[in-house]
Amino acid sequence: MQFIDLQAQYKHLKLRIDKRIHKVLDHGQYIMGPEVFELEEKLAEYVGVKHAITCANGTDALTLCMMLLGVKPGDAVFCPTFTFFATAEVVAFAGATPVFVDSDQETFNMCPKDLEKQIKQTISEGNLNLKAIIAVDLFGLPANYPELQRVADKYGLKLIEDAAQGFGGSINNQMAGSFGDVATTSFFPAKPLGCYGDGGAIFTNNDMYADLLRSYRVHGKGSDKYDNIRIGVNSRLDTIQAAILLEKLAIFPAELEARNIVAKRYEELYKDTYITPQVPNGYTSSWAQYTLRNKNRNAAMKKFKLRGIPTMVYYAKCMHQQTAFKAYNQVDNNFLVAEKLASTVFSLPMHPYLKDIN
Repeated sequence: MQFIDLQAQYKHLKLRIDKRIHKVLDHGQYIMGPEVFELEEKLAEYVGVKHAITCANGTDALTLCMMLLGVKPGDAVFCPTFTFFATAEVVAFAGATPVFVDSDQETFNMCPKDLEKQIKQTISEGNLNLKAIIAVDLFGLPANYPELQRVADKYGLKLIEDAAQGFGGSINNQMAGSFGDVATTSFFPAKPLGCYGDGGAIFTNNDMYADLLRSYRVHGKGSDKYDNIRIGVNSRLDTIQAAILLEKLAIFPAELEARNIVAKRYEELYKDTYITPQVPNGYTSSWAQYTLRNKNRNAAMKKFKLRGIPTMVYYAKCMHQQTAFKAYNQVDNNFLVAEKLASTVFSLPMHPYLKDIN
């Protein structure tokens, strides 16, 4: 059994993907070719926003948001401590300070109550300027954006949705990627919607933001490609990856249905043995991972291994415990929920082509 079976997906789409790739090879526009702009239109339509701006990878998507919002040294950007490294990495890379926030015990996502606690603590210390919040749609489930937006508005913070894992999820029929001031996703191959290399995208309804992002991703260019009007980066989605994503996006709704069937089957099998993931009313998950909890994690994973079922741990160490972030002095006992999750979670195989689950 494969943890994520990309080969099964490719076999299902082989003729369509090969045809798309050969079309790119025929026209030879490998960088910013027509498939890139076609994909952006279809991504924006799927998410339900005005603009989708593709880029080279999901980390670049977040980095471009830091540039867009002018995040700089002396700024505080609030982000979950239980997440992948890139979420906080881009904040530190901009010279700003990541301020970590504990998790909600049921959803694993950023806890709005602890977010407000951390904001108040930052205000009382008086050393940092409140700038933004990055919320992560962990394991496929959108974060609690109604509450997070309320907190952001109360304190004048910009809200960024990191939908790298949550793309395809929703809250009350509003799609992941459409929350906050700006949202990002990743097309890393293991993501719910992934390409065969690196790729990313940014979503927004703000026309000015979209224009700035299109400039920043290509060296800060103006209307003339040789008149660079600001400092930018080189972060473009290549045309072959866009071609692949177009075919994958076409079947993405059907794959989401299949993921939910797998998740329901897992719930039936393991609800009496492990703590299974819960989806709040009105929410849907894209099930980037199906994550169980057990206090004897190693023993539980060994049992699955003996049955030929691979497992993975996302994530064994919180951000505030990472060596790179030790200098930020957010002590371990501030994040009791996140630390408990990090020591008890493990994930089962999850992809749309799983068969004979038992």
